[in-house]
Amino acid sequence: MALTFAVTPRTQVSALKSPRKRALRRNLTGWAFAGPATLIVIGLSIFPAVWAFFISRAKWNGIAPATQVGWRNYRLLVQDPDMIAATKHTLLLTALFVPGSIILGIVIAIALNQKIRLIGFYRTCIFVPYVASAAATGILAGFVFNPQFGVANDLLRHLGIPQQQFLESQHQAIYIICLIALWGEVGFTTVIYLAALQDIPRDLVEAARMDGASPWRVFRHVTLPELRPVTVFAAIWQTITAMQLFDLIYTTTRGGPLNSTQTIVYYIYELAFQTQRLGYGAAAAYLLFIVTLLLSLLVIWYSRRRGSEVF
Repeated sequence: MALTFAVTPRTQVSALKSPRKRALRRNLTGWAFAGPATLIVIGLSIFPAVWAFFISRAKWNGIAPATQVGWRNYRLLVQDPDMIAATKHTLLLTALFVPGSIILGIVIAIALNQKIRLIGFYRTCIFVPYVASAAATGILAGFVFNPQFGVANDLLRHLGIPQQQFLESQHQAIYIICLIALWGEVGFTTVIYLAALQDIPRDLVEAARMDGASPWRVFRHVTLPELRPVTVFAAIWQTITAMQLFDLIYTTTRGGPLNSTQTIVYYIYELAFQTQRLGYGAAAAYLLFIVTLLLSLLVIWYSRRRGSEVF
């Protein structure tokens, strides 16, 4: 004997409402967790960024009422010799730092990917400088590269090489800053390359070796193509890091000697907090943001053209 159940219209409506209620409950629960963090992000980043844009179109010292000047601050920045010099220093630092961190990251990651004793200790030693604050790194580097009693000159003296001025030399300071930045940041690229190397299928490497490929050919034709998306990410990240370098400059040279290490971010700091030209400094910050965004988009476009999808 078959049993049949009659489905009333009220039952159909309640059945339709039940999934909707569950979906609404899930959404409300999600926003209950994400809402406070979203408000903090908006309050501490998006709102100040929008406010800084309005400040960049004004002449303001932070105390007296602001005077609207339109796009005058941006026009003056393009002709500002100090801004041009800071831009050159920043681009030089970026051109040295980004390829150096990527190359060193790949080389060290390959070395740490081998099966050797105390490998965990070596990996920790590489990553520790990245965990340490840039301010502490800068203070330590100030002692190491001190021309009078620094460890670096002691080493050169034992090797029979003339002593150098390092951070007190107008021609050497920017390169020493790059070297210090590499020491502090190479742990980051090493870790992400190490993770990428461990994700490469073993079958590809073994197949290449069975076909008679040398270690160099395996690295060039198998390993490097597999690392290309990670390289694009590292290039973008390290470019942003180099163009926003401030704390290392502040704790070592303060932009000297003779402004030879004055980067864009440090120049913005001087404009806003030392000369109280907040509108002019905000305009410089927005120009830096635009340049960084364009460089990042250029790297992404080039990577997609070469077939490396990361985003």
